[in-house]
Amino acid sequence: MSLYPVYKLWNINAVKATGCVITDDAGIDYLDFYGGHAVISIGHSHPEYVQALSNQLQHIGFYSNAIVNPLQEELAEALARISGYPHHRLFLCNSGAEANENALKLASFQTGRARVLAFRRSFHGRTSGTVALTDDPSIRAPFNAGHLIDFIDLDDFDALHAAFGQHDYAAVIIEGIQGVGGIREASVGFMKALRDHCTRHNTFLILDEIQSGYGRTGTFFAHQSAGIKADIITMAKGMGNGFPVGGLLISPDFTPIAGQLGTTFGGNYLACRAALTVIKVMETENLMNNAREVGSYIIEKLQQIPFGISQVRGRGLMIGIETERDLRKGPSLREDLLWKGHIFTGASGPYILRLLPPLCITKEQANKLITFLEQWYTSHR
Repeated sequence: MSLYPVYKLWNINAVKATGCVITDDAGIDYLDFYGGHAVISIGHSHPEYVQALSNQLQHIGFYSNAIVNPLQEELAEALARISGYPHHRLFLCNSGAEANENALKLASFQTGRARVLAFRRSFHGRTSGTVALTDDPSIRAPFNAGHLIDFIDLDDFDALHAAFGQHDYAAVIIEGIQGVGGIREASVGFMKALRDHCTRHNTFLILDEIQSGYGRTGTFFAHQSAGIKADIITMAKGMGNGFPVGGLLISPDFTPIAGQLGTTFGGNYLACRAALTVIKVMETENLMNNAREVGSYIIEKLQQIPFGISQVRGRGLMIGIETERDLRKGPSLREDLLWKGHIFTGASGPYILRLLPPLCITKEQANKLITFLEQWYTSHR
């Protein structure tokens, strides 16, 4: 049997990872400026994380949600403390797509409506409802095309007003900062208008913080910089530092009904232990503050590169570099970063380099990336 080949793979066999460094089977060290799609939050193989999961596994790793799991309550208390949402309730699942599916389901149950408003360049997942909300027809099968979805642009106030004038929506779903869409963020004014429209029309506002949340931007959730509250916040990626964990923070406006939501693996002992350890390390090592400081430093340095870069976007350690040169064509900046600089990065389309390093990245490590970019652009003018 062979693997089903749907991924473009770099020929790198990673055998070890520590902090922000990945080592392959040839002994080459790579600086991780991508975090495996923003998943690695507290750093690879953090000793406290490794110890916590090892200890948990020696006691109990899994049982179903048919019995009490005190770690779930402990995680809810920790999230109440760090998230800024002490009165929302927690539902645990396994992935970002699953979190978004459950959020949409809750909004539809509560309102009795089916239509959802989403945004162009969005990415919300690859399951049936979430891929319908993702602005990429190439990954949407006919089976997924029956959902009632409207797309508008970020910061298009007229389109927002017109959409609510034409339809009754179960929910509006928006990313705190668009990740796959190129590190794009709605303005504070637009986020406030979105909140106001949802409130006036009894529509639920869902904030997809799967990539932009969990301290990546320097606040726990990216949308908190706009001073608004969401009805449902979806989380995953950085939540478990590599262990599959997803979750929803759900407003008290929702009435839980037995059996309405469910999951086999969600909220298992290992998942909760991983998520609890991530929060503990984030707090004790001040990683949100580090994300703000190092992220601001990187953005400032990138903006000083005099040629080759059209724009630098983002906040904290969620950074998009819009380049003037197509990343797919030689000489390729992204391939040179990987094979010559030994630096992992991501991409969003042909012109945007995406930086999503672990929140423990240092200025010294950042300087390696900045120096490589400065030298590369100088030699490829």
